[in-house]
Amino acid sequence: MKEAIVQDSLLFGADPLAGLVAVELVEAEKGDSMALFVREGEVVRREIEPFRPFLFLNDPALGQGLPGEMAELKGTLPFRWRVNFPTWKACLKAKVLLAKATGRTAGDPGAPYFLVSDPVQQYLMATGRTLFKRLPFDQLRRMQVDIECVTSEGFEFCNPDRAADRIIVIAVADNTGWNMVLSGAEMDEPELLNRFLSLVRERDPDVLEGHNIFNFDLPYLLARARRHGIKLALGRDGSVPAIRPGRFTAGDRTIAYTRFDVFGRHVIDTLFLVHAYDVTHRSLEGHGLKDAARHFGLSSADRTYIDGPEISAVFRTDPGKLLRYARDDVRETGALSRLLSQSAFAQAQMVPLSYQNICVRGNATRIDALLLREYVRQGHSLPAPDPARPFAGGYADMFIQGVVRTVHHCDIRSLYPSLMLSRRIGPRHDVLGAFPELLEKLRRFRLEAKAAARSARTEAERLHYEALQTTFKVLINSFYGYLGFDQARFGDFDAAERVAAEGRDLLRSMIQWLEGRGARPVEMDTDGIYFVPPPFATVGQRDTFRREFEKALPPGIEVEFDGEYEAMFSYKVKNYALLDVNGEVVIKGAALKSRGLEPFQRQFLREMIRLKLEGRDEALPGLKARYAQEIAERRWPIARLAKTETLQDSPGTYAAKVEARGRGRNAAYELALASGREYRAGDPISYYVTGLRKTVPVHSSARLVSAWDSEARDENVAYYLAKLEALYDKFCGGTLGGESREE
Repeated sequence: MKEAIVQDSLLFGADPLAGLVAVELVEAEKGDSMALFVREGEVVRREIEPFRPFLFLNDPALGQGLPGEMAELKGTLPFRWRVNFPTWKACLKAKVLLAKATGRTAGDPGAPYFLVSDPVQQYLMATGRTLFKRLPFDQLRRMQVDIECVTSEGFEFCNPDRAADRIIVIAVADNTGWNMVLSGAEMDEPELLNRFLSLVRERDPDVLEGHNIFNFDLPYLLARARRHGIKLALGRDGSVPAIRPGRFTAGDRTIAYTRFDVFGRHVIDTLFLVHAYDVTHRSLEGHGLKDAARHFGLSSADRTYIDGPEISAVFRTDPGKLLRYARDDVRETGALSRLLSQSAFAQAQMVPLSYQNICVRGNATRIDALLLREYVRQGHSLPAPDPARPFAGGYADMFIQGVVRTVHHCDIRSLYPSLMLSRRIGPRHDVLGAFPELLEKLRRFRLEAKAAARSARTEAERLHYEALQTTFKVLINSFYGYLGFDQARFGDFDAAERVAAEGRDLLRSMIQWLEGRGARPVEMDTDGIYFVPPPFATVGQRDTFRREFEKALPPGIEVEFDGEYEAMFSYKVKNYALLDVNGEVVIKGAALKSRGLEPFQRQFLREMIRLKLEGRDEALPGLKARYAQEIAERRWPIARLAKTETLQDSPGTYAAKVEARGRGRNAAYELALASGREYRAGDPISYYVTGLRKTVPVHSSARLVSAWDSEARDENVAYYLAKLEALYDKFCGGTLGGESREE
């Protein structure tokens, strides 16, 4: 089965080159080339191949005067002319000329020219090669990096631009089991940096990994290296990283970050992997390394913990503890990456993108790359993008609000892909039929990969096939989104609208079937339905009910009954909590675990939800009374009441916006301005609210946590009691106070 999969040129590319771990552009005046890094066991060899970049035109007249050679492509789609260039600079020059001549930038969907702006993607598309082909995941050399720094007195977080905020620990490890922790108690900062760089050269990793490595570790290392005149030579050619602004999007979350491109290596941020995971599962309490490690059971019993504000003090009093803490950080980062990055690794074996780009780009971009590669391989013309327009999307609904007992879940397997295949819905401009062929093969190979995982002889083999089938599932479920993706070359908004409409009709018919057999739907979306089944006297009756439900579905639509729960707390669409048969509580949805709440509110919600799920509503007033007493008697450390916000702008920019009435006042920025310290964008600020009344302007009543005095506590008890009361009333009062009510 494995050979059948990897030999499929549509999915994995036509070229069989194995062990390719990185591709990098090497520019030269007479002609560019690509540096290929190919891993063979412990050795990575470097090869050089010529590279001819290209772009596409919808009018041959536009090619006049461009510094390249034009050729006509097969077919009658609008972009029928391909221009090849001797160098990437010549290609970019042509882009500038075309933008000037047409008045449209390359990113404009209506532009009469089309350029794939990544030279590595162009090379992989043109050659049919992909990364990591036939390379087991554990043979990829992955190095984890974590740094710790001292923070100047009065600040809550270190900043590389402050002279005193130096690096005091650099911990590194890799997937061979090797690790090393460099201590600032034994060497000064330049020595730390130089020793770290020598370790990177010696271990020669294919991948650098870290949790928040883009927005913390690498920018900090680069800034401190520059301060000491040290070249941060992390590239395989001895070069420093190229940096530029980037944006990572996962669901409705967008993270601005500093992208680091290291020659011959990939940089993977496990924070992004965690965000991507949580978009689907919505089960994480936080995205930090410690939260994620605890969630996945990766933390060891003797794990060393140090709160961020304590790092400087611990370094002075017990540096050994800080070294153990940093070693645990890189160990957990490696374990987290091994768990979450294998799907991206498997996608890199198929999709003509770099591994780093696969981890930061959306699924629709990957499908676009697969389709473009096939059209390039066949020398075929390309379509113009479908004009973007709004259309009615999927169907999600809540039928019962409150606590519901004995809830089952029916998973609808890939509803939209199933509809697209069974009803032959696809992009109208895909004249080669690559879209449905890709979708059909992904579905078939996913079933084969799942079967191979079940029969695997080793754990490594099982993990490989699990990653492969997960990758197939991720891509399969993205085909509908691709149709409505406004940057898709083969997008089709009419087709997307038809798929969504047929999906809505099917889901409504499923709800009607359940209700007609005495079941009570609780909540549903395109992934599945939570419902209370009719009373079953025997397991046989339950199984008969499920078989009849499956038979009622149209051809090509499959379901799986994959969960039975003691209780469900249904709050609103896609926001609910489940109590499983083992007593575990799973909370999904931002409304039930918003990170905008103070820590005590999040903890109260968790305890409240468990009591409601367990049917212990009589204990809710006591829970509230206990929290109220602890607030009133000032028993908690201030961290339980404090909020932490990260400055998105510099305080000066914020002040200018307020002056221009471009935004309202914000507590974190006001504190930064009043502190007299040099706060910058990206600095986190933790604060609490002072005063005596429950209604106070937070921006003028806030105080820095670092200024809190445990001997003269001044937190606003009335304010926090009112917050507790409001939270209690919201979830425990009215119709949500008891058992379910039907909408």
